[in-house]
Amino acid sequence: MKEQFLELLKQVNRDGMDKLISYIEKTDFFKAPASTRFHGNYEGGLLEHSLNVYNLLKEKLLHKPYAGIVNVTSETVILISLLHDLCKANYYTVDYRNRKNEDGVWVKEPYYTINDTIPYGHGEKSVMMISKFIDLSLEEMYAIRWHMGFTEPKELYGTIGNVYEKYPLALALHEADLEASYILEHKK
Repeated sequence: MKEQFLELLKQVNRDGMDKLISYIEKTDFFKAPASTRFHGNYEGGLLEHSLNVYNLLKEKLLHKPYAGIVNVTSETVILISLLHDLCKANYYTVDYRNRKNEDGVWVKEPYYTINDTIPYGHGEKSVMMISKFIDLSLEEMYAIRWHMGFTEPKELYGTIGNVYEKYPLALALHEADLEASYILEHKK
C-alpha cells in the first residue's frame, strides 16, 4: 500500500512535491492508525483509509454526476483524497492500560491515544501542513478543510452548507471519507 500511495503522489507535478513526499516518509503516516477507537484503529489504518478514500472518490467522480464538479484533474483527486488526513501524521502514540484477559489475569494492553503537538484543528491543519510544501487551489483547500462535514460543531453548519454549494467537490470528498470509514473499514 505504501508503494501505491507514493506512486500516486509522484504523479502530481507541482513545485515542492518531492519535499512533501520526503516529509511524509519521515513521519509515522504509513504506520499510524486512522483513529483511536473508530475506523482503522490499527497500525497502517491511516494509509489504508487514505487509499480507500482515493479509490472511492475517483469512482464517484467517474460514475456519479455532480452538478458543479467539472474539470477535476487527477492531481486534485490524488491530493485531496490521499492527504485529507495528513494532520494525523505524528498525532497518535501508543500507551498501555491494564485489563483482564480471558483467564482473568491482568495484562497490559496497548492502545492508541492522541498526542496533538500542533493543535490547529483537523482539516485546516492538513491544509496548513500541505501548504508548507506545495500550492493548493482554493477548491482543494476547501475540500480538505471541510471534509469532516457535519461532524464539525453545529455553529459551523451554515458555513459548511455554503462551502458545499460553492465547491461540490468538498461534499464528494466528505462522502468518500464517510463511505470509507463506515462501509469499507472496521475497528479492531
